[in-house]
Amino acid sequence: MAKKLAFDRALFGTVALAVAFGLVMVYSASAPLARSAADGGPGFNPYVVKQSLAAVLGLAAMAVAMHVDYRHLRRPVVAYALLGTAVALLVAVLFGPEIAATHRWFRLGVVSLQPAELAKLALVPYVAYQIEKKPDRVNQQVLLAPVLVATAVVVGLVLLEPDFGTSVLLLVTVVLMLFVAGLAWRFLLTAGLVGVPLLVLLVLTEDYRRRRLFAFLDPDSDPLGAGFQARQSLIAVGSGGVFGLGPGGSVQKLHYLPHPHSDYIFSIICEELGMIGALAVLALFAVILWRGVKAGAGAPDLFGRYLAWGLTGLLVIQALIHVSVCLALAPSKGIPLPFISYGGSSLVVSMTACGVLLNVSQHG
Repeated sequence: MAKKLAFDRALFGTVALAVAFGLVMVYSASAPLARSAADGGPGFNPYVVKQSLAAVLGLAAMAVAMHVDYRHLRRPVVAYALLGTAVALLVAVLFGPEIAATHRWFRLGVVSLQPAELAKLALVPYVAYQIEKKPDRVNQQVLLAPVLVATAVVVGLVLLEPDFGTSVLLLVTVVLMLFVAGLAWRFLLTAGLVGVPLLVLLVLTEDYRRRRLFAFLDPDSDPLGAGFQARQSLIAVGSGGVFGLGPGGSVQKLHYLPHPHSDYIFSIICEELGMIGALAVLALFAVILWRGVKAGAGAPDLFGRYLAWGLTGLLVIQALIHVSVCLALAPSKGIPLPFISYGGSSLVVSMTACGVLLNVSQHG
């Protein structure tokens, strides 16, 4: 058994900095919305209160993940139990009440739970478990079949919510894990030839996805409809210039840009803190990528390696998708920026994932 080392202080510090920065930006971006609600009186911001509580819960979850040996996750009973629980929750949420024309959340009073976020912490360990069990059979049916079936079930259920962005994120992460494990190019090409037309079909068969795609290709075709978010986001990004308008100085958050505290928080960062602030955020995720890859490379077993790389890919790819949407480099989709966007489930899951990364790094 490998010697247990001190945890990765660079990764821990980066995550702590990102969470603290996120709380500040959520406060700034949600201030107009909080004033409109005014449920708790002048100066009360419910978004920051909820996000702060989620940060405390996430810190507790990260501490537990740091101190419970990650190798428990490769036990078959744990791997299958996590996957089964995630699938059960994804099925149950489809029969729950509709919120914002979707079935994505369980509501328990003021607390909400998003099963699609929890599915991330189930699917990645399951794929890592399968790869470790059959490392020399990555291109054989004995490994590909269970991985593809599990991925198809989870991604399919997330699509039914519907949550197209998270579905793509989960699918890309699994493909990345299989690729670094040695998946042959012929399978990647086959997946591309089958998957790309399927994704296009899924987009074209849903009216709101079709409108978002056409608005992405030509934002000026519907400037007050499907192209409105992209245009307002670019206005925010461009208004910031190099140094920004200053903390709290965003104009687009004044009910021009929808969801400025969650889906478009990077746009508000660009507007208030400029290119300097945007590059600082990207630097935070570059450090997470570096330390996550290093943790996986130094893991004492294959399970730890692919677990760390899968979780790192999950966080970094999600960040890239969010930034791409804010810069109008990808069609609009509601996907948060890890650690920074408003959203309790996303924050707790992201911090838990980093707790697992810190645990892997201790056994390098």
